[in-house]
Amino acid sequence: FHHGEKHFGYFQLIYLKKNNLEKNRLGVVASKKTGNAVCRNKLKRLFRENFRKQNKNLKQGYDIIFIAKKNAGEQFKTLNLSMIEKDSLKIFKRAKILL
Repeated sequence: FHHGEKHFGYFQLIYLKKNNLEKNRLGVVASKKTGNAVCRNKLKRLFRENFRKQNKNLKQGYDIIFIAKKNAGEQFKTLNLSMIEKDSLKIFKRAKILL
């Protein structure tokens, strides 16, 4: 975590760090601050699915860590994949790793 770039979104914090591989690697974190186990697992599923769909549009060779923010947990009943996608697309554009 400590050596990568931090990028903040509304629902998530994304750490990016170059790796020496030809593919991106994913890490997902949802701490107990975000909610109960049901909430944390739903958030992690949404972040993994978001990465799976967007990975083909990203530059390769990065370690990407999604960290759920507390407000994502507070809105998890109404939160859906399209909201996560919009948020992460903004972050990826700012980070200049979107193709």
